[in-house]
Amino acid sequence: MNVSGAQPAFINPSVPFTGSIHGGLQEGLQITVTGIVHQSSETRFAVNSQTSFSDQDIAFQFNPRFEEGGYVVCNTRQRGTWGTEERKIQMPFQRGNPFELCFLVQSKEFQVMVNGNFFTQYIHHVPPHKVDAISVTGTVGLTNIRFQNTRVTLVQPAFSGMQFSQTACFPPKPKGQKPKPPGFWQASTVPMTQTVTHTMQSVPGQILSNPVIPPVMYPSPTYPYFTAIPGGLFLGKSIIVSGTVLPRAERFHINLRSGTDIVFHMNPQFNENAVVRNTQINSSWEAEEQGIAQAMPFSKGQGFLVRITCEDTGYKVAVNGQHQFDYNHRLKDLPAINILEVGGDIQLTSLDTGRIPGPGESAGAHCC
Repeated sequence: MNVSGAQPAFINPSVPFTGSIHGGLQEGLQITVTGIVHQSSETRFAVNSQTSFSDQDIAFQFNPRFEEGGYVVCNTRQRGTWGTEERKIQMPFQRGNPFELCFLVQSKEFQVMVNGNFFTQYIHHVPPHKVDAISVTGTVGLTNIRFQNTRVTLVQPAFSGMQFSQTACFPPKPKGQKPKPPGFWQASTVPMTQTVTHTMQSVPGQILSNPVIPPVMYPSPTYPYFTAIPGGLFLGKSIIVSGTVLPRAERFHINLRSGTDIVFHMNPQFNENAVVRNTQINSSWEAEEQGIAQAMPFSKGQGFLVRITCEDTGYKVAVNGQHQFDYNHRLKDLPAINILEVGGDIQLTSLDTGRIPGPGESAGAHCC
């Protein structure tokens, strides 16, 4: 992720609040609002992405309402006139509790996460570049409003610090996968070697709950991308991958690796309408799993957000905020699982491989 050039955070602003977004909304900008919902007679609050300091032109209003059991209204206001409401009959906020609300600007829509879970998306009704202010009103107190540029940078990074090198190559396919047509895997004829280095940085004026990752190279679609998982896995740690499935996609994969072993292989296959899971140890694939509780969670041409959470018995996997399946641990040395690989028919938007745990946390523990 590229956080260079991100504007300083607004720290402990009073509500109602309005502040400028430097340079307006750009694809890849993530705005994170943290605070607490007050215990009061008021029943609503709103976060507005708007044009200037006027409330007559609001590109996106995110408006939780503690009424009728709780719901969230999304809407757009142009020249003082509201559009058609979009209601989500779900309330992810609780009175008296803190919250973290993230807005990720993508080419066609906003993606919204609440407390680390995907909540909704809202199609752009106003060109994002016209939005240059954010306002917050209603029954909340604010801790900070942070800005992060997650847009991919198509350049080779040059950093100092912990390094690992990996030659980009496609893993052997698990049993049951069909071979690709000749020429599909562009990387197969010209292997690409990439060195990725993580340097833990802080951005002046910002409060960051996690270290940030400097600019990295996201290869073209179908090329595998490798990056380190700082500190390896530990219980409670989540890996988040966000992107868009290409319109003519056949498959893509997300791998958690320990050296040359693929500890967890997640492989959505659109021709088979399945999400294959497996483990490869010493170049040998183990028993494949495919069943999921719901329908295929990925769609061609659509955005997605995958969260993989490491727990006692295995991995819990959610797509767009909905739990899809569990996968039991087959390799239990969690700190050794320290590489994330993503490849196939997608365009990456952002990756979050977590932070190195502090004193007293369980980075060195095995899962069982």
